Amino acid sequence: MIPFVRSSSRNLLALLNQNYLYPSLLCSVSESPILVRYDGRWTGSLWSTPRFESTEAVRRVDQLYVHDNDDQELDFPGGKVPFTSEMRFIGESTIQKRVPCYRVIDEIGEITTSNNFTQLRKDEAIKMYKDMITLQTMDTIFYEAQRQGRISFYLTSSGEEAISVASAAALHPDDVALAQYREPGVLVWRGFTLQEFANQLFGNKDDYGKGRQMPIHYGSKQHNYFTISSPLGTQIPQAVGIAHSLKMDKQDACAVAYFGDGTTSEGDFHAGLNLAAVLGAPVIFICRNNGWAISTSVQEQFRSDGVVVKGQGYGIRSIRIDGNDALAIYSAVRKARSMAVAEKMPVLIEALTYRVGHHSTSDDSSKYRAVDEIEHWKMERNPVNRFAKWLTNNGWLSVEDEYKHKTTIKKQLLQAIQNAEKTEKPPLSELFNDVYDHLPSNLQEQEEVLRQTTKRYPQDYPSDVPL
Repeated sequence: MIPFVRSSSRNLLALLNQNYLYPSLLCSVSESPILVRYDGRWTGSLWSTPRFESTEAVRRVDQLYVHDNDDQELDFPGGKVPFTSEMRFIGESTIQKRVPCYRVIDEIGEITTSNNFTQLRKDEAIKMYKDMITLQTMDTIFYEAQRQGRISFYLTSSGEEAISVASAAALHPDDVALAQYREPGVLVWRGFTLQEFANQLFGNKDDYGKGRQMPIHYGSKQHNYFTISSPLGTQIPQAVGIAHSLKMDKQDACAVAYFGDGTTSEGDFHAGLNLAAVLGAPVIFICRNNGWAISTSVQEQFRSDGVVVKGQGYGIRSIRIDGNDALAIYSAVRKARSMAVAEKMPVLIEALTYRVGHHSTSDDSSKYRAVDEIEHWKMERNPVNRFAKWLTNNGWLSVEDEYKHKTTIKKQLLQAIQNAEKTEKPPLSELFNDVYDHLPSNLQEQEEVLRQTTKRYPQDYPSDVPL
């Protein structure tokens, strides 16, 4: 069994409702607030709390909370709290050892477990590998395009390719993805074309954002992929709201929020996790812990055992996985999705990986971390190479097919860039559209001032933007 950390012992009633402890008891779940019965009294108001249909079920649950002396407990909302005469502070960490990291494939491509993972079909595995190769090729060519001054900004997924591609493979197309900016692999898996990527990076009239977003801020309604926002963490509470909506509409789907370790220091992370737990929202939180929040290392960011332990504090089932092991990611996300959708609950996944590239084209990571460290992760712990070794061990990887795919993708990317550069930019009016049904007077005034300014100082404005 994949070792998810349970949220807390207060999941007892939920476990009873799932027939884990008393399979013979009949119970149902209410979707509205109801009173909960403890020790013969009706107290508290909880969401989605089991309502037992038999008096025997009620009696057995009551027995679990009966104590010899009621004066030794505090009858508090959410359950009784026992008193103690010992003044004992909870330590900085409730565990002596670090939470282990779930892995399936080792560094030489060998399976480390006999049956504790989800088997991949050959066609699925080959597509995952090709999509990771596509992602690598995109990063190389688009990064070079930025260095040539053809686009203004770029950010790579180097070293983290497996997380976005393998997680996307484990999800369903109806699952709503809210990414940060190292998850283009989700779009690659779902069929977003290389031309669509190029259109967004060059901000032409075929860009779905109409040139109003900075590069790599992709979005696609067709692929259930919300447009990326630059501010960290905004997607997390939004994902909870979307998940709650899916739950209310009784949809067989979940929301998935991707973010990095730096985002866990944002308030939206904590608010989002707490809200998800309280609402019982079917949402998967996937944290790419790549060791660095730009130039801030994880040692400088938090004292806790990474991110996985934060989930338990909010009552969320959590797991730590090897983010460079595509099969472990696929298995864990697939299981997390099953729990989120079936049990209407949030799940937190911490994927341990490493950002091989610079934070972005505006960064030089050699200024704050050792080159030897980067090279070690790039060569020895490369997720794409490790998955390739596993495919080779299975007899599924053809060197000829791999070379052909790399060559084809490179040609398609170069052609996509040429097409995107030649495509006309969105007209100036698009700066003011798509917010109000009728443009208010202040924006009309701003548009007029901008047009006059561009005519007066044409040398200071792009000549390829239609007025």
